[in-house]
Amino acid sequence: MAKIKAAVIFGGTAREHALSLASAAEVIKNIPRDTYEVICIGITRKGRWLFFPGSPEEIADGTWEQNTDCTSAFISPDPLHRGIITIENGETSVKRIDVVLPILMGKKGGDGTIQGLLDLSGIPYVGSGVLACGSCMDKSHTHMIMDDHNIKTPEWALITQRELSELDKKCTEIADRFGCDLVVKPAKSGSNQGISFVKDMEGFLTAVKVAFSNDNKVIVEKYVHARKLEVAVIGYDNLICSPVGEIIASDKIYDPSDFNVSSGDDLTIPANITPETAKKAKEIATTAFKALGCKGMARVDLFLTDDGELLLNKIGTMPGLKSTSVFPKLMEQLGYDHEDLIDMLLEQAVENSDRNY
Repeated sequence: MAKIKAAVIFGGTAREHALSLASAAEVIKNIPRDTYEVICIGITRKGRWLFFPGSPEEIADGTWEQNTDCTSAFISPDPLHRGIITIENGETSVKRIDVVLPILMGKKGGDGTIQGLLDLSGIPYVGSGVLACGSCMDKSHTHMIMDDHNIKTPEWALITQRELSELDKKCTEIADRFGCDLVVKPAKSGSNQGISFVKDMEGFLTAVKVAFSNDNKVIVEKYVHARKLEVAVIGYDNLICSPVGEIIASDKIYDPSDFNVSSGDDLTIPANITPETAKKAKEIATTAFKALGCKGMARVDLFLTDDGELLLNKIGTMPGLKSTSVFPKLMEQLGYDHEDLIDMLLEQAVENSDRNY
């Protein structure tokens, strides 16, 4: 039987470039070769697309771009091609693809842009579609959809660029509502870049300006003293929910520009919570997953406040896929090793490719 041609897209122009490389290198090593033929497509930090025929080790250490066998390549938006077009010495050729695993985090990757291209191409792909990725990346949309579905989140407010001329007034109004113990963040960011914790009005104004340097909308949340819980959700119609984990190092800031970054290093599974709290956390995770239109997989971050209330923090539609990352470690608790997990993600993407939701 012919092998399934699986393309892995990695790299990208976002700050999470190195995290993408680290995840992709491990994923490529763990794709079952008896079932799949792997095609690697890398995107440089400057946005150049390259067909990469080298080893996962070159991806892991960031030297893949220097491989002399790399050639220009891109996903064709024409469904007639259903694959990638490579360009070498002025000659073009088409490589057919059966399924794509886009391992791209942050802007121009995890925000729906790559997903839109893949929708045009007609090629099945792992993970959520354009609208779900965009809504999860834009935290103002996440908040609004959660409010609509009665899922509690930290109290929040939005500041847009149009309000910059009255920034002092806007910030004063927010401080009057929430106080000055706040979290200020860019609305659209896949990492911790531009996020500030503030305690006073002067710091608040500075934090808003920092956040605006990263995006055109800023989210302000009332600071919540809480434990950080994690749930992995996978599937389409019948969702699978992992046991609930907990990130213990609550004040640690992860830098996705570091090749070795893995928030899974501080993950404890299962979280030391009651069975009732664990059940509720899973219910919130799956409800939010469905409300946002997610499919395939997601990492759901929750807060457990000091008085026992569960709040949704965020949903990552393209979680890190290193074996030591949160999502794979949570799924491992259900008996899925790294190879099984990647195989299942690819298989489900092909089986559910005709579902438009």
